[in-house]
Amino acid sequence: QVQLVESGGGLVQAGGSLRLSCAASGRTFSSYSMGWFRQAPGKEREFVAAISWSGGSTYYADSVKGRFTISRDNAKNTVYLQMNRLKPEDTAVYYCAATGRFLSNWLRSPSEYAYWGQGTQVTVSS
Repeated sequence: QVQLVESGGGLVQAGGSLRLSCAASGRTFSSYSMGWFRQAPGKEREFVAAISWSGGSTYYADSVKGRFTISRDNAKNTVYLQMNRLKPEDTAVYYCAATGRFLSNWLRSPSEYAYWGQGTQVTVSS
């Protein structure tokens, strides 16, 4: 069982930056692949980024590639999402998620994740 708590969301102007954190409970955090997803009002939850258990491999959605960076610190049981050059279309509730599966393209789907945080709101003003 893994419990996830996101933090770091807020209101930022377009072009600004935010860093989201997701703190995980449990001693087996390092055995999970982790993902970030987002959901805007009236839209489906969409994949943002994922990272392998070791942190050595990452995947990104095309819409955030080059602007967002996912990373993790297994000693702190925390995964991060550094978001730079934010755009109004990045406005959404951001969720972190955990899965026992190995990192692959399958992890772009929310259905592959067993554990979810409560989400943190990111609002980018134009």
